[in-house]
Amino acid sequence: MTFPELAATNSQPHSEQFAVLASPSTAPGAPQSWMVSVANAKFHWYDLVAGFQQAPDIRDPVGRYQRRMQFELEAAAAQPHLFFAVVRPRVRFDIKGTIQWGFFSLKLTLPLLLGADEAKESITIELKVPFAATMKKPTVTLTPNFVTLNWGGLIEALSIHDILQTYAHTLKIPSKVVYVGQTRDDEARLGKGRLPALQKLHAQHSEHFDTLLLVQQLDVQVSCADGDPADAPHNANPLAAETLLGERMDVIEAALSSYFEGANPRTRNQEQRLLRSARLTEVQAEHNLAQFTIDLQYEDTGRYKYLCSEHAASAKRHLLSCHIANGQAMAAPMPLPPESKKAKS
Repeated sequence: MTFPELAATNSQPHSEQFAVLASPSTAPGAPQSWMVSVANAKFHWYDLVAGFQQAPDIRDPVGRYQRRMQFELEAAAAQPHLFFAVVRPRVRFDIKGTIQWGFFSLKLTLPLLLGADEAKESITIELKVPFAATMKKPTVTLTPNFVTLNWGGLIEALSIHDILQTYAHTLKIPSKVVYVGQTRDDEARLGKGRLPALQKLHAQHSEHFDTLLLVQQLDVQVSCADGDPADAPHNANPLAAETLLGERMDVIEAALSSYFEGANPRTRNQEQRLLRSARLTEVQAEHNLAQFTIDLQYEDTGRYKYLCSEHAASAKRHLLSCHIANGQAMAAPMPLPPESKKAKS
């Protein structure tokens, strides 16, 4: 069944092949329980690719940065990874401000403009000399979005969000999830800024907010008396394995959409909600899915670990108990286990 509200849908030829490769048995197997966790995750600054901009100039360090980000998003389009559209209050480098160096150190203070009213702030970072450098201290150039560090033998380009994500600071800037989707898309529209749902959200938020994409590869561990269907012979074919993974991602996406966007997300119309409901009912029956747990925590995203939404409180870990009821994905927060002393240190 086609599921149009996803970031992409599988083409019809693929759907036809999946039907041929499906298990010959239609009887439901033993009940399944899933444990879903984040295998890896990375933020991308969506504003840098939004719209119909010209191809970046790869002769320029910033252009190479943007093209590299596009390549990564295009590669993600071949996989059913999950992504969150995350908005944060607008922040820019203050190109009229003063750049300051610490005495006898590589501590660098960069001026910032925060929020719609462009309140003046600053961040101090301590640089490390890269291996290819031929200078002990780089030449610093600011644009509103980027800082470039010319070390002689190497030029580094870092966006404002790279700086805020990597280095410690005291700025209180919330990361708010406004949309949950999947990266799988034969047209790779996400990396081109041409996905309709995100175009609308970007138009709503771009004046006062920055929009980032948190792309996540998920790991699904299945508990079932019959074993994990992914290990079954009829799912050994790449096309069958792909459709199985796609079904799981559809369920997980729906649960996280319900948690972060609410039971009736504004980003999806009535027709899309009905299609999603039918899809969830179909997948639940096919897999005999009893319940699933989603554990979201982001160890590789630096200072951008905390997520919130209009419906979810800010937390660096979201542990959710989920199930499907009457074609709807239900997700409720669970108490977090106590942190070990090693984790706190």
